[in-house]
Amino acid sequence: MSARVFVDANVLVYAHDADAGAKHDVAKEALAEIWAERCGVLSTQVLEEFYSAVTRKISRRLRHGDALEALRAYAAWDVQVISVATVLEAARLAERHRLALWDGLIVAAAVEAGAETILTEDFQDGARIAGVAVRSPFGGRQQRGR
Repeated sequence: MSARVFVDANVLVYAHDADAGAKHDVAKEALAEIWAERCGVLSTQVLEEFYSAVTRKISRRLRHGDALEALRAYAAWDVQVISVATVLEAARLAERHRLALWDGLIVAAAVEAGAETILTEDFQDGARIAGVAVRSPFGGRQQRGR
């Protein structure tokens, strides 16, 4: 996994959600590999979604300080800032590939970052969107919506 890997918020959340069962273990293992190979990429959108989910949506929510510590750790990765140009490209990609705008933002940020792969459960595992391969660490399509 030495090529740049864009990690979606759902993978980060599962890695921090001890109640997520097998997905917790799989996400932790995938992130450990990404940390070891120093190939992780994410976006400001992913950081925002991660913080919101781990402090509000999981059953054992992270305390504010723990969530901030996790954000600081992930900030060591290449973080793509969502710009107006990114939003415009995301809208184009969303229309072309029939995606929600939020998913278009993931793809647009991954392309801008030069990522070869998007690690997520939100797209068809094995698909290619805008030249970027999609991989679900959990196997198969796990569509959950945004």
